[in-house]
Amino acid sequence: MTAPSELEIISPADLSIDVPPASAEDLSTIATPADVLADDDLPDDVEMSLFDHLEELRQRIFYALIAVAVSIVGCFFVVKQIVQLLEVPAGAVKFLQLAPGEYFFVSMKVAAYSGILLASPVILYQIIAFVLPGLTRRERRLLGPIVFGSSFLFVGGLAFAYVALIPAALNFFIAYGADVVEQLWSIDRYFEFVLLLMFSTGLAFQIPIIQMLLGLLGIVSSRQMLSGWRYVLLGAAVLGAVLTPSTDPLTQSLLGGAVIGLYFGGVGLVKLIGK
Repeated sequence: MTAPSELEIISPADLSIDVPPASAEDLSTIATPADVLADDDLPDDVEMSLFDHLEELRQRIFYALIAVAVSIVGCFFVVKQIVQLLEVPAGAVKFLQLAPGEYFFVSMKVAAYSGILLASPVILYQIIAFVLPGLTRRERRLLGPIVFGSSFLFVGGLAFAYVALIPAALNFFIAYGADVVEQLWSIDRYFEFVLLLMFSTGLAFQIPIIQMLLGLLGIVSSRQMLSGWRYVLLGAAVLGAVLTPSTDPLTQSLLGGAVIGLYFGGVGLVKLIGK
């Protein structure tokens, strides 16, 4: 019988390696499955049930409607001053009331448009407050500049229509028939023309915001936007013809030119953010 070798007399306990216990600080550095996703990609709000969402949506709509109603009533009390302000681009043209109550219904229409415009910050706030819990932190950081830029461009579109488009269109019509007809216009038709042109121009000025969203989402790059410049020229001409309630080429050209400038400005912004 042979004597046991040195390896055979070593117990399993002697083969164990002493490992110091992990501290709490070391455990905190261990990656968990949730850490695989970036914090910016995760919403940090508590989930709500479907009925909670519907109840919140009902409240948001109610608050927005209250704001619109209060704004419309408030604008109706000063509608005469608003009407006089919108008549300024017409110059010395005289307005007629061609049907009983025509000016009253025009006043209601002007007050409604003005009230919605005045209540738009409250409406926008209610929309943002409703969708904000479902957005990630990265999307929330982008929300502020997009909302501010959209509001600024919409107001800029209203101002552009009031200062440039409306006077240009009215001067064209007045000069065209100056030697043939006397300028007596229906007040209802005039305000239908003015309000439609102003709001359609404000919507057309949202083109750079749409481009920014497409670029940030990775749907279209700035190079792709720039490569389609021929279609942009055609689309601007069509958009100018569709959005302007008049048929004069001057107004359509001004709006089409503004759309082209906004589009290429949007391309520059998308390229600036590296998309």
